[in-house]
Amino acid sequence: MKQYLDLCRRIIDEGEWVANERTGKRCLTVINADLTYDVGAGEFPLVTTRKSYWKSAIAEIIGYLRGYDNAADFRALGTKTWDANANENQAWLNNPYRKGEDDMGLCYGAIGRNFPKPDGGSVDQLRQIVDDLTQGVDNRGEIFTFYHPGALHMACLRPCMYSHHFSLLGDTLYLNSTQRSCDVPLGLNFNMVQVYFLLAIMAQITGKKPGKAYHKIVNAHIYEDQLELMRDVQLTREPFAAPTFKINPDIKTLEDLETWVTLDDFELEGYEYHEAIAYPFSV
Repeated sequence: MKQYLDLCRRIIDEGEWVANERTGKRCLTVINADLTYDVGAGEFPLVTTRKSYWKSAIAEIIGYLRGYDNAADFRALGTKTWDANANENQAWLNNPYRKGEDDMGLCYGAIGRNFPKPDGGSVDQLRQIVDDLTQGVDNRGEIFTFYHPGALHMACLRPCMYSHHFSLLGDTLYLNSTQRSCDVPLGLNFNMVQVYFLLAIMAQITGKKPGKAYHKIVNAHIYEDQLELMRDVQLTREPFAAPTFKINPDIKTLEDLETWVTLDDFELEGYEYHEAIAYPFSV
C-alpha cells in the first residue's frame, strides 16, 4: 500500500503532462516505477484507500491463462473489464480483423497460449513454462509474453502488462512482470493483485514455494480527469492493514485452472477499505 501511495504522490509531484492520442486526453506522467510484492510472506497488495474489486482482477488473469479472446468469456468468469475495449473502441469497430460483438482479437492470452511461429504453427508458452518449472527446470528464459509486434493490428488493444518472466532458485519461484503503460488510479490496483496472484498460482500448480514478485511499470500516469479525485480524495485517506488472500489448495494443475476453477476458489480475509471512487475510464 505504501508503494502504491508513494507512486501516486510521485506522479503528482514530479510528473509531466503528456498528450495521449488514443484517448484525446492529457496524462500526468513519470517514467519507471518498481514495486515488489512478497508473495511468500503473504503480503497481498490490495489497495485499501478505496474499494477494490479484486475478484474482477483475478477473473481477468484467469481468462488470460485460459487464452480467452472474447469479452463474453471474461464476463462468464466474473469480469466486464473487456466490454468497452471490445465493443466501444471505434478504431477496433472499424478493423477488418474484428470478428463481431465481444471479439478482442489477438491480444493477451490469445497470443500467450497460441503464439504464432514464423515457420508455421504456434507455441503454447504457458504449457511449456509450467512443464519446465514442474520438473525444476529454469532455462533463464521462462517468459510468458503477450506482446507480438506483428499482430498488434489484429487486436482491440495493445497489451499493457505484457511480459511475465519466471525464475527458480532452488525450490523457490520468482516473477518479474513488465508493464509498458499503467493508468494508476484505475488499473494499478488490478495489476498489483494480478502480479501477486500469478506468482502464487504458478507456484502452487508447479509445486514450488512462492518468493517475491517484481513489478516494473515503464510509463505510469494519471489522466487529467482523474487528478482531482486522486489528489483531493484518495490521497487524503489513511490506509488499513493488508488483508489475507487464500487459494483453494485443490488447484494443483494447469488443467484445473483451465477447466473447473471459479472465483469461489479464492478468498479474502480481513479486507477493510474506504468507499469506492468512480474514476473516469478512458477507452
